[in-house]
Amino acid sequence: MTEVEPRPVRTREPYRDTVRRLADAQKQAARGAPAYSRFVNRRLGRLLAAWAYGRGLTPNQVTGLSALATFAGIALLALVEPSWWLGALVAALLVLGYALDSADGQVARLTGTGSPAGEWLDHMVDATKIATLPLALGVGLYRFDAVDLGWLVVPLVHAVAGSVLFFGMILTEQLRRAQGVQSVAVTGGRAPWLRSVLAVPTDYGVLCWVFLLLGAPDVFVLVYALVVAATAVFTVAAAVKWYREISRFAR
Repeated sequence: MTEVEPRPVRTREPYRDTVRRLADAQKQAARGAPAYSRFVNRRLGRLLAAWAYGRGLTPNQVTGLSALATFAGIALLALVEPSWWLGALVAALLVLGYALDSADGQVARLTGTGSPAGEWLDHMVDATKIATLPLALGVGLYRFDAVDLGWLVVPLVHAVAGSVLFFGMILTEQLRRAQGVQSVAVTGGRAPWLRSVLAVPTDYGVLCWVFLLLGAPDVFVLVYALVVAATAVFTVAAAVKWYREISRFAR
């Protein structure tokens, strides 16, 4: 009888080693990216990516976990009366979902399993949450009569500005790729740290933490309105810049 050689046992890589490898494999951060996304969320995503890698999760599965956390928080905004505990829970779910949104790409780069389908899925989840979060917030504020009706315009403006900004960023990046042009934010420029700080009010991660104020609706809606105003102004300024940049491609 022929002896069967025992199959080699796969040893699990230590968590710290995985985190270190992720740091080495991580793509270069956009130097003008908002500070929270650049310095906080990417690091949180790295820790979660190491956890996911150790358990054999695929990038798409991590994206699914991100969607689960994010849309659970969004649903609570529409279904539950605003309170301090709700604000804390929603903030935690949104922050977790955002960190997992960073983790899926890091797992893909670490394992070499990135794909156009994975990128498509990631962007579809992002586009959906950007549109549904302010709409769910508006529904919740209206259902429970938490603020004056005039304030409900703010979530509507946010839904428009956020969707336009996201679409503009994705479209501009695709047109850059088609022209073989590297992103200006990656190549750098003057005062990249200043750009990161100035862009903080437009950062989705900062918006997640704003929901901690949900127990005081009047305070929350004022801070939220400032974030939305900054996002709207940034969207207009970015659109003008992107149009000028794309116009030069034809020349």
